[in-house]
Amino acid sequence: MSDGQSLSAEDQSPAPSTAFAAALLEGLVRRGVRDVVVSPGSRSQALALAAAAFERAGALALHVRIDERAAGFFALGLAVESRRPVAVVVTSGTAVANLHPAVLEAHHSLVPLILLTADRPEELRGVRSNQTTVQPGIFAGAVRFAVDVAAPSGLRSEARAADELADNAVSFSAGRGEAGAGPVHLNLAFREPLSSGFVHVPHQLVDALTDDEGLVTPPSAAPTAVYRPSVLLDRDKRTVVVAGHAAGPAAEALAHAGGWPLIAEVSSDARYGRNLVVAYRRLLAEPELGGRIERVVVFGHPTLSREIPALLTRDGLDVTIVAPTGGEVYNPGRRPVRVVSSVSVVEGPVDRQWLGGWVTASRAIAEAESRDVAPDLEAAHSHDRAERLAYVKAEFSAVRQPVDRRLLVEAVWRATWPHDRLVLGASRLIREADAVVGGKKVRVHANRGLAGIDGTVSTALGIATASQRGGGAGVTRVLVGDLTALHDIGSLLLAVGESVPRLQLVVGNDGGGTIFDGLEVASSAREDDIDRVLYTPRPVDFAALAQGFGWSYTRAATRADLDQALTAPTAGPTLVEVPLER
Repeated sequence: MSDGQSLSAEDQSPAPSTAFAAALLEGLVRRGVRDVVVSPGSRSQALALAAAAFERAGALALHVRIDERAAGFFALGLAVESRRPVAVVVTSGTAVANLHPAVLEAHHSLVPLILLTADRPEELRGVRSNQTTVQPGIFAGAVRFAVDVAAPSGLRSEARAADELADNAVSFSAGRGEAGAGPVHLNLAFREPLSSGFVHVPHQLVDALTDDEGLVTPPSAAPTAVYRPSVLLDRDKRTVVVAGHAAGPAAEALAHAGGWPLIAEVSSDARYGRNLVVAYRRLLAEPELGGRIERVVVFGHPTLSREIPALLTRDGLDVTIVAPTGGEVYNPGRRPVRVVSSVSVVEGPVDRQWLGGWVTASRAIAEAESRDVAPDLEAAHSHDRAERLAYVKAEFSAVRQPVDRRLLVEAVWRATWPHDRLVLGASRLIREADAVVGGKKVRVHANRGLAGIDGTVSTALGIATASQRGGGAGVTRVLVGDLTALHDIGSLLLAVGESVPRLQLVVGNDGGGTIFDGLEVASSAREDDIDRVLYTPRPVDFAALAQGFGWSYTRAATRADLDQALTAPTAGPTLVEVPLER
């Protein structure tokens, strides 16, 4: 090469950090990873730049979030909706610690995440080097697989090692091992130069990608090491089926097959069918119904009432827990229970009196408490002027009715259809919805692994992004209280150059954490102390916040306003503020 000539980007040999990062991402993509969420940072730049190159080649989708906590929950939402492992790239130091809330939620909810955390090499650890802490083991028992990877030095064997790492990361996150699906942690040390050279994305890799639904099974994936039998239940016991969070359709199918009452929490994905019992809290206290239960079959993770844990601690009750994967089993009373991978019921007649008693009583309660009155159409066309005037006044009064919590959850539920997605925050509103909304086959999500309020907006944005990819799904609605919205307010910051999902953030603003109204503390502590440290009201201008982050804004104070806001065409993200009385 003559003097003055320079190598093109394609001819440059990549730095060991870049070569290793590209090999690792290639291995992840080959095994089904389609999304990478990146938070910017220096030490992680090789991974971030490789992800950008892979996106440019069409091998994956890149999502950039400046806040690592938001990035973690956004990845969680992507993984929940896509049912694939999602990778998260962050730099060293506190960036890693900020992933911890999302990691814990993913651990307890069995959601596959792959954490790619950059770190200093061995020689810079333990000497107070900048942005350096003890990252190996930082997530303790919340991850399915963890490895501290030494800084690459350019050896040929490192490409093969990166591929093996990707294999383990995908297979363990997808469910290989006793704990079931969940997060894994690859702590990746990098030496300077932290990046350089051209990132090669094999054309064969891009050509081989498909848009098939579901997880691409990694080649080394093994069945879970936990053996749990299947069981066939007889019909000789008065049985109820409980569907907790993420129970799935198997709960409704068993209730239907057995002819048993179905208690399905609103985020169970089983809240539908003719056996559904909405008013279960009250009926569990009825001696002729709840008092006569002999057997309970539990799916998913019940979290929304005190009545279900109380039921499962009764003496003499036959309890079957359906848990095909996962190390922990829901057993609040630590009683002897039967844990199985699946359950079915013997052929035979249905005890219609048992089922009918529950369903009839639940419907009677719903009808007695309903505030929806069918319009008197005859009065609307009456020849009597007074009757027509009374009809008009009644209809006007109905649409001008102030919104309360029940009306809010019912309106959101009514506006949401199977092609939509509904995300419920960990606030008073999800319990209100669980108590009153009827059956509908709607995809509902809530972060109920630890039931924290953090990351709800980020999670919903991830769900919306994944569900609307390729023009699919409808609107994602997020129903939260004001504190839940404010806790994750930074997630309203939209990423430049990325698609903007159709999302409605519906904020029930009752001036603080009124969920504490239902706890014992409300009657035992000083009112001003409760207000100061529990309710924590914040006088926030949500309209100004929405404007500042580039969201549309609507205030819905009446039933008519709310119905119009929820059904309006949604081209991008909208914040709907609904003032509620404390």
